[in-house]
Amino acid sequence: MALAITDATFDEVVLKSDKPVMVDFWAAWCGPCRMVGPIIDQLSDEYAGKVVVGKVDVDANQEFAAKYGVRNIPTVLVFHKGEVVGKQVGVAPKQTYADSLDALL
Repeated sequence: MALAITDATFDEVVLKSDKPVMVDFWAAWCGPCRMVGPIIDQLSDEYAGKVVVGKVDVDANQEFAAKYGVRNIPTVLVFHKGEVVGKQVGVAPKQTYADSLDALL
């Protein structure tokens, strides 16, 4: 299951991580987000111990969504050493997300 990331935990969990981090910016009312959610949860299980995989509810946590220019959801950002190294806006096949993680491992 993907980790719930909030504005309060984003810095510690994402920016200071020594592992690559995949963050799904989503909202409960967003239909496409409900399609991406299970994929993110699967990746969280499959990459456990190698990658941090989390979700940010943009309705409750707007600070980092705004900071990284998230205007459409779902948006999945991949961070490495505190920097954005990958971005996927909208729904994509699971392999697209996996490939972005594999490139960092």
